[in-house]
Amino acid sequence: MANRGPSYGLSREVQEKIEQKYDSDLEQRLVDWIVSQCGGNLEKPQPGKENFQKWLMDGTILCRLINSLYPRGKEPIKKIPETQMAFKQMEKISHFLQAAEAYGVTTTDIFQTVDLWEGKDMAAVQRTLMALGSLAVTKDDGHYKGDRDWFHRKAQGYRREFTEEQLRQGQSLIGLQMGSNRGASQSGMTGYGMHRQIM
Repeated sequence: MANRGPSYGLSREVQEKIEQKYDSDLEQRLVDWIVSQCGGNLEKPQPGKENFQKWLMDGTILCRLINSLYPRGKEPIKKIPETQMAFKQMEKISHFLQAAEAYGVTTTDIFQTVDLWEGKDMAAVQRTLMALGSLAVTKDDGHYKGDRDWFHRKAQGYRREFTEEQLRQGQSLIGLQMGSNRGASQSGMTGYGMHRQIM
């Protein structure tokens, strides 16, 4: 974790809620997938959120992960430097996030660099990796490695075809959003300015 003092009050409550979203079972599944996707020479971390964070924090594993989802020679991150400089490691995380978005992960599913680097929201990191895995399984282009049951497939578009006759019939209908005058009458209406008469 970064150099942060203890938080109190509302800040502490917010941080506790964020930490409750972290899923230890999901962590193990993600570690298994990353190891099988990147190759066997990758060492698994000890279980726990802090160990998971340290394992991914320098950005190298994340860059290798996104590159493994592309064919040889078409990798989005050409050079993955081994470095201990903090800003270079954060830069690698940033490259991974850009490549994940280009791969198809929606912007709302992508974590911020500080979420991983400072360990502020590791649940968001898990969410990004889950979205990436689901997308890789859905694309089914032969680059996904691992158990297909680890991730769910994303829904594909359901295209509908209508005939010209069906489209013409739909033009004569008034949509319910536009309202309807069926069943309306002026019975019981009085002229403007007249008093209502109750009998």
